[in-house]
Amino acid sequence: MNQVLADLLDLLDLEKIEEDMYLGVSPKTGWQRVYGGQVLGQALVAASRTVPDEDRIAHSLHGYFLRPGDTTIPILYQVDRIRDGKSFTTRRVVAVQRGQAIFNMSASFQVVEPGLDHQVTMPEASPPEDSVSMRERREAFIRERGGTQDHTWLDRPEPIEMWFTDNFNEFSPEPRDPLQRTWIRTVDTMPDGVRLHQCLLAYASDMTLLDTSYRPHAIAWTDDNFQVASLDHAMWFHRPFRTDEWLLYDQDSPFSGGARGFSRGAFFDQGGRLIASTAQEGLIRLHEKSETKGSHHRW
Repeated sequence: MNQVLADLLDLLDLEKIEEDMYLGVSPKTGWQRVYGGQVLGQALVAASRTVPDEDRIAHSLHGYFLRPGDTTIPILYQVDRIRDGKSFTTRRVVAVQRGQAIFNMSASFQVVEPGLDHQVTMPEASPPEDSVSMRERREAFIRERGGTQDHTWLDRPEPIEMWFTDNFNEFSPEPRDPLQRTWIRTVDTMPDGVRLHQCLLAYASDMTLLDTSYRPHAIAWTDDNFQVASLDHAMWFHRPFRTDEWLLYDQDSPFSGGARGFSRGAFFDQGGRLIASTAQEGLIRLHEKSETKGSHHRW
């Protein structure tokens, strides 16, 4: 397996330190704070480990980011077994650092059963091979910002491929509709297991969703006076899927205001099946140029 992907799977493989208590670590990326998708994925792993019935799989999660996570110390995940019912299982997970909660999540698991079935139609989008790769976007960043800046973080290999269906230049943006579509998949074949693929998709779902909410405002997330951070995140898993096969992430933002942006997302496989949905609100705060707060690097 590709080493970078293997490292991500190791990141999601939490250490059990006591009953219903798990320990997670962060990669050494140089980021100042923990990536939100990492906490989502690890929290879902912790919740899943306390559901022994493998036939019960997650159908939804709702999480709140309470404090910035510190990448230099481990994260303790405490699981509360709220309910084990006949069809549904509910878990609450609190992520803790230095004795303080940094993240809180509720997750629900359900025994697979048949039911009424319908879905929205997958939107039209250029195929991955005709889309713009993350590598091309990173090269655009170097062309736009250049100079003597340290670009080593741009060369870091990633475990998840991302290809964008438009040529939007997020480093010198112009006002656009609050929409974007991205193809994603892992860089190598994944092991089987519905739960593993769910945790990995939770990890990936936070990468670009909030960006959609400030597309109409011609702001680059690398601007020094722009502060952006996830506030909450919800996710619904509709059908089994594989993250090593192409998934289209269709995203839109119906509202921003009050220094917050609201975005929604839908994942489709290449056969047009809707496999998961997301929703997120995030902080999008624009400071005066003299109030340099630093940007939020997700890469």
